[in-house]
Amino acid sequence: MICTKLLQKITTTTPKPSHPPPRPPAANAAAPPPSCSPPPIYRPIRAPAINLPPSNNSIILAPVPQAKTVPPISPPFHFQPPSKRIQTPDDLRRFHDSDSGKHFLGFVVALSQSIHSNKISDPCHESPVTASIVSILETLIQWVHEIPPTQQAARYGNVSYRVWHDRLVQNSPDLMLKFLPPHLQPSTVEIVPYFTDSFGNPSRIDYGTGHETNFAAWLYCLARMEVIKEEDYPAVVARVFVKYLELMRKLQLVYCLEPAGSHGVWGLDDYHFLQFIFRSSQLIDHKHMKPKSIHNDDILENFSNEYMYLSGVAFVKKEYRSKVEVGALSNSLPSVVGGGASTVRSLSDELR
Repeated sequence: MICTKLLQKITTTTPKPSHPPPRPPAANAAAPPPSCSPPPIYRPIRAPAINLPPSNNSIILAPVPQAKTVPPISPPFHFQPPSKRIQTPDDLRRFHDSDSGKHFLGFVVALSQSIHSNKISDPCHESPVTASIVSILETLIQWVHEIPPTQQAARYGNVSYRVWHDRLVQNSPDLMLKFLPPHLQPSTVEIVPYFTDSFGNPSRIDYGTGHETNFAAWLYCLARMEVIKEEDYPAVVARVFVKYLELMRKLQLVYCLEPAGSHGVWGLDDYHFLQFIFRSSQLIDHKHMKPKSIHNDDILENFSNEYMYLSGVAFVKKEYRSKVEVGALSNSLPSVVGGGASTVRSLSDELR
């Protein structure tokens, strides 16, 4: 959160001088004019309160979100096209405080916990639904090969992406029918918009963490319909989300998608964030891998295919080396690049 540095006027007592005090004035001496009083001392409002005793607990952190069981929907079903409800900061605050917002965040935490100390290649339960979703994402990757980028002078935003996205919109309802049971097929009117908004904006030809959140919201909808169950969570992260990252990185490179809002030096990856939440769970209790391991190129090369954290950093360093050199990794988000903090603390910071 960016805080505006307001100034608060705080008047303090004048410190005692180190030299001997002056002689007291004579009884009939005139009092000094009011203008001779010392000026007030200004302190920033973000400074520690001067009237409180020193304490290491003076900074109160937001509670760490906890995993929650996804509440299933019950018949009769009333599916309807989603509409944008969050328009203002107050709307966003109400969403965070609502049951829907808390359960959605709890779902993300539950996904993260499902791969606690696991590598991507570790065996896990793969249901027909998760296998079908992976197959759909592979189809979308194949479309990228079939729709080559247009030769153009612009650095960002290759117009061929719009052709790819149009094919996505046209085929998405049929893609959903590959894994939806018959009684839930009417839900396409509600879940397809989340799915099509998960891969970027065709007008601006950009992609960012908001689109990534749409993909998580689409998975959450499937979980509410019990198409995805809790035993599927490890495969949702290690198979589905990993394949989603592969697709999005290909789209970013082939069609030069512009970041949908850069975080500057404080954001290591302008496109993704969930991978850094999931990676923390992967590395918890690891005997040798620590957050600072990203500074070792040999570790990145040999283990990036097993850990999303290392994969994300390796991709950024390889494809966006100019940004990494200008805004060095040590200046980026400390919980992401590993300035010595533990993996457990990194996960807590990112979930907040």
